[in-house]
Amino acid sequence: AVLIAVTERARPGIILTQRPRSMRDHPGQVAFPGGKIDPGETPIAAALREAHEELALAPAAVRVIGASDPYQTGTGFLVTPVLATVPPDLPLVPSPDEVEAWFEAPLDLLLSPASWTERRALWKGAERVYYELDHEGFRIWGVTAAIILNLARRIDVGALRA
Repeated sequence: AVLIAVTERARPGIILTQRPRSMRDHPGQVAFPGGKIDPGETPIAAALREAHEELALAPAAVRVIGASDPYQTGTGFLVTPVLATVPPDLPLVPSPDEVEAWFEAPLDLLLSPASWTERRALWKGAERVYYELDHEGFRIWGVTAAIILNLARRIDVGALRA
């Protein structure tokens, strides 16, 4: 489960993390706060727990909207995104074992399909399409990009402007 934490400001943003380059799995990648669901835990509880462990984001400061569409990764994980809002400018403190850096990217930028570049790569003998976006030196791609673009399709940002 991952937390899509949208900041409650005039131009909302989404809080993202960069994993330490020393990590065994997905070193240096940009991700949402999140992780594995513990036995007996709901995806919402797991996302809140992980955000607290990774960024000291107090669960009481999070207003959960609900779970979004689960995303099946190419490596076999089923990820449940949990959409929520948080007050702006919270005193977030990254756990050095899990987070190298954190940043807030503008929601409108992330939800605009025009912001993303389509890429192709060979993976496990097949050509795969993926999307990426560079935001202030942070490369957002892979599962994180897919979850963001799925959310954009789900809420149909274009229809909101019509």
